[in-house]
Amino acid sequence: METTKQDKPTVTALPYSNITPRKIRVIGVPLDLGQSRRGVDMGPSAVRVAGLEARLEALGHVVEDAGNIAVAIAEQKKEGDPHAKYLKEITATCTKHAELVLKTLEAGKVPIVLGGDHSVAAGTVAGVAEFHRRQNQKIGLLWIDAHSDINTPDSSPSGNVHGMPLAAIMGLGPPELSNIFNFSPKVNPENCVLVGVRDIDAIEKENIRRAGVEVFTMRDIDERGMRAVIEEALRMAGRGTAGYHVSLDMDWIDPEDAPGVGTPVRGGATYREAHLAMEIIADHARMLGFEIVEVNPVIDEHNRTADLAVELTLSAFGKKIL
Repeated sequence: METTKQDKPTVTALPYSNITPRKIRVIGVPLDLGQSRRGVDMGPSAVRVAGLEARLEALGHVVEDAGNIAVAIAEQKKEGDPHAKYLKEITATCTKHAELVLKTLEAGKVPIVLGGDHSVAAGTVAGVAEFHRRQNQKIGLLWIDAHSDINTPDSSPSGNVHGMPLAAIMGLGPPELSNIFNFSPKVNPENCVLVGVRDIDAIEKENIRRAGVEVFTMRDIDERGMRAVIEEALRMAGRGTAGYHVSLDMDWIDPEDAPGVGTPVRGGATYREAHLAMEIIADHARMLGFEIVEVNPVIDEHNRTADLAVELTLSAFGKKIL
């Protein structure tokens, strides 16, 4: 495992706070094999440069950076099956990553995972689910994304695995990713909730129905408001579970506020809606793990998207306006 040490910006801790301090381990997974557009492998570095560790510590949390999981480089590998490109390498990365997430939870720490493309979620959720499975507990999953990422090799129009992690988590395949830790699905469908989707492939719609997951589209947010949608999503993800993992793809936010993402789609959540969602998640205090993916500094503007990723992480971990 590669380990990098960043110089920390100086941030003064708050003199008072109502935030419950948590022990946090930051894990970078600079995986970009899951998609065609390059650059998200630099996402973890961009988020670190935006001051993630120091700004979390300023809230009172205790933060350890575990560095980056080693990831294969596309130019050194063959893409393999055109219906699931680089699947062997992605599975190897996600398996190593899942083991580190499991060890993080066993050490009493909350994992914050920095992607990379959304393929990393197959490893993150596997690690969180395995930890709780060993305690005879189930977990929920909040999948906050412009896309549903529930394609399979049979349905994917591109063969890009970053469009398949939710399918793997739900046991639809590909089997290599689905069976990390030898059990599937990782989350029961009634506890898996998609929030803010607005760009779904035609065959994916059938996969969503097959999986039986809960879905709130951007229209639901438009009509009902972010608070009502997030409150209901958390109730669904939390029923009968130890809590829920939050997987946040930065392309969920409108490109006006988050231009530096792997696959931007107009019409996403606003800056304030995104913060409100994270603040409500913090209020419920049942989050088991957190990841931010698809930050692409190559097409970003002055690291705006990475800085917003840090701001949203702070909100999810208890930062409030007052």
